[in-house]
Amino acid sequence: MLEDEIKYLLRKKNAVILAHNYQRPEVQDTADFTGDSLELSIKAMKTEAEVIVFAGVDFMAEQAAILNPEKKVLHPEKESTCPLAHQLTPEIVDYYRRKHPKAPLVVYVNSLASTKAKANYVVTSSSAVKIVSQLDAETVLFGPDRNLASYIAEQTGKTVIPIPPDSHCPVHMKITVDCIKAAREKYPQAKILVHPECTPEVRKLADFIGSTSQMVKAVGSLNTEEYVIGTEVGLLHKIRKEYPSKKAYPATLEAVCEDMKKITLEKILRALLEEKYVVSVDRKIADKARSALERSFELLGVEIPWSKR
Repeated sequence: MLEDEIKYLLRKKNAVILAHNYQRPEVQDTADFTGDSLELSIKAMKTEAEVIVFAGVDFMAEQAAILNPEKKVLHPEKESTCPLAHQLTPEIVDYYRRKHPKAPLVVYVNSLASTKAKANYVVTSSSAVKIVSQLDAETVLFGPDRNLASYIAEQTGKTVIPIPPDSHCPVHMKITVDCIKAAREKYPQAKILVHPECTPEVRKLADFIGSTSQMVKAVGSLNTEEYVIGTEVGLLHKIRKEYPSKKAYPATLEAVCEDMKKITLEKILRALLEEKYVVSVDRKIADKARSALERSFELLGVEIPWSKR
């Protein structure tokens, strides 16, 4: 079996598989760890593995390489890219910093290393509100993702300038007001959980707004048996696996990230056999991106996960 070959090579090469919550069910089931992108990279640091196979999109594999410079990071499919991450380039950052020289730049973790290297802070969808609320500035540059920017503004009362102005996740844009209304009608007892990358109009109709990991935790803590999940459909597998007694439904079956689904077990096996594709990040860029992450942890009052290495 394919899974058995993969497990054999993982042992032989002292490797681990990290799979994002949006991966195919069979990829999640074969992985050593599943979760959010930053969460996974930090978990990898705590293992003795020499090789990391990252089943996720390009910026996630880059991030794993930044935080694990002594390990070999493999990305099974180099064409598995993130459209959102590629919407904010270093050139766009430079343009907006010239326009707003006093505004701190908060960069979403869903970005490329070259963009993170220019940030004052790097945030996840779960930490963004906490970090922006603590900044000594009433105007903040944030990108990419205009919807997450508007959510941060709503929660903090600050002026959050999205860069670029139209940046968005194509998958979360498929979750519409009509989808939520239809789900509410079809599953009247269900709690509706949505990702902050959804539009403001969709968020207003939700019972809970949070990151993928926060959604998984919410299913375990909220007092109901049915849930409508407003994010990429891959998260349903993890929820159903962790909470088999609960019922979880997609807000729409259209919310599929084709780039995530490009990674298959066959490609993971190939990555292990041929040790490709190796992810490398320029050292200066990696150091700057890591520093931005460290400043973010410090602002949260959280110990930097890699400080004791």
